[in-house]
Amino acid sequence: MKILHFDIKPHNILLDENLIPKISDFGLAKLYPVQNSIITMTAAKGTIGYMAQELFYKNIGGVSYKADGYSFGMVLMEMASKRKNMNPHAEHSSQHYFPFWIYDQLEKRGEIELEDVPGEDMKIVKKMIMVALWCIQINPNDRPSMSKVVEMLEGDIECLEMPPEPTMYPDEMISMDETRNPEQTVSTIK
Repeated sequence: MKILHFDIKPHNILLDENLIPKISDFGLAKLYPVQNSIITMTAAKGTIGYMAQELFYKNIGGVSYKADGYSFGMVLMEMASKRKNMNPHAEHSSQHYFPFWIYDQLEKRGEIELEDVPGEDMKIVKKMIMVALWCIQINPNDRPSMSKVVEMLEGDIECLEMPPEPTMYPDEMISMDETRNPEQTVSTIK
């Protein structure tokens, strides 16, 4: 059996006396057979800001273990940046949803402007953010498996490709696909 947690967020990650993380609160979790890669859902589960889009947009793809990978990506981004992923009080609309702002920083400058990060730690922070951006791709098929996430975090940042720009809505995914490959747009989302 496999477990889908559905509520990976900072409050549900506890540290033991050796600072080893432990996942808690399995109230929303669902068990499913190993041979099934996609599960059926009747309602969205989780915490806004950490929920994968396929939990509430049925036209993106089926729900799988990659939904928890999305949540992990949001937690990883918050850890690296020391900031919540949503900021309704931000001055600029691009800063409301942190992944948009951080992606723009990486794409335009190749660097990230974060306060209180020593120069030697910036390379680690940049790697964590790039891995997080891969984890939060709207299409579950574009997200890495958790074993790949570990490999990326343990590897060199020079080996990481820049992830595609994050989106929040399937409509944005359609317009982005149109600019990349118009022949695939119709089959992507209806």
